[in-house]
Amino acid sequence: MLSAMAARTSRKSVSGDPLAPVTLAVGQEDLLLDRAVREVVDAARAADADTDVRELASPDLRPGTLAELTSPSLFAERKVVVVRDAQDLAADTVKDVKEYLKAPAEEITLVLLHAGGARGKGLLDAARKAGAREVACPKMTKPADRQAFVRGEFRAFGRSATPEACQALVDALGSDLRELAGACSQLVADIEGTIDEAVVARYYSGRAEASSFTIADRAVEGRLPEALEALRWSLSTGVAPVLVVSALAQGVRAIGKLLDAPRGMRPGDLARELGMPPWKIDRVRQQLRGWSADGVAVALRAVAEADGAVKGGGDDPEYALEKAVMAVARAARSR
Repeated sequence: MLSAMAARTSRKSVSGDPLAPVTLAVGQEDLLLDRAVREVVDAARAADADTDVRELASPDLRPGTLAELTSPSLFAERKVVVVRDAQDLAADTVKDVKEYLKAPAEEITLVLLHAGGARGKGLLDAARKAGAREVACPKMTKPADRQAFVRGEFRAFGRSATPEACQALVDALGSDLRELAGACSQLVADIEGTIDEAVVARYYSGRAEASSFTIADRAVEGRLPEALEALRWSLSTGVAPVLVVSALAQGVRAIGKLLDAPRGMRPGDLARELGMPPWKIDRVRQQLRGWSADGVAVALRAVAEADGAVKGGGDDPEYALEKAVMAVARAARSR
C-alpha cells in the first residue's frame, strides 16, 4: 500500500512537479543541489508570493523541529523547508523525518538534500519508498559529462555553441560547474550568434581558472593585499566577475566542509566523504588556520551579496567583488 505522501505524489513525480510534497535531491554537485532548491522555491513563490522559506543545515534540525516547522498555520501560508546534508541527521531526527514522510502537511514542501552513498541510507530509502520526487545531482567527473552540461546551458539560453566551443570551455575552466555555468551566461550576454571555439579562446583560454582561483586562494588564506592585487589584474584582463564570485564561493564552502568533517579520518575516506580529490583536501587543510564556523557564515553571506551584485543587483560589480574579497580575507582570521 502506498503511504499518504506516495499517493499524493505518484502522478506528480512522473512529471517532476516541483511542488510535490517532498523533493529528494541526491548527489554532491553543489550547483545542481542549489538549482534543485531554487526550482522548488521559485515554483512555490509563483503559486504564492508570500511563501515562507526555511533552510536548515543538518545540525539545526533537532527532534521536534520538523513538527514545529510543518505545523498548520493560522493563515494557511505555503512553506518550503529545505534540509541540507540530510545524510548527517541524528538518529532521533531521522525518526521524525520518516514519520513525517508518512503524512506530509498540506501547503508544505520539504526538500531533502542528501549526498547519496551509504551514510544516511535509511532516510534515503524511506523517502524513495514514500514516493518522493527525486532530482539527481551527481558529481560530473568525466569531461564528456561536463561538455554535455555546457551544451545544456547554452540550449537553456536558446543559443547554439559548436562542439569545439563546448570542449574548449571545459578545457579552459576545468571541472567546477559554477565556473562553467557562469562562463556560459557571460558568453550569451556578450556574444551574438553562434558561440565558437575562437570566442571561447578570446575570453577564457588559459587564464580564467588560474586567475579566479588565485584570488580565492589568497582570500581564504587571509592574504588580503595579494588577493586584491590578483583581483584587479584579473578584471583588467577581462575575467568575468561571475567567475571570481564562483571561485570565492567554492573556496569558502571547501573550508566549511573541512571544518565540519569528522576528525581522524584517513585522507582517502575524507576525500570520498566530502566529495573532493585528495590533493584538494591537503590544500584546504593548509588554508584552515584562522577559520571558525562563524567566519565561514560571514564569508558566505558576503559572497552571496557579491553574487547578487554582479548579476545585476548592484551598480558597481568591481566594488562588490572588492568588498567580498576583503570580507573573506578578514573571516579567515576570525578564530
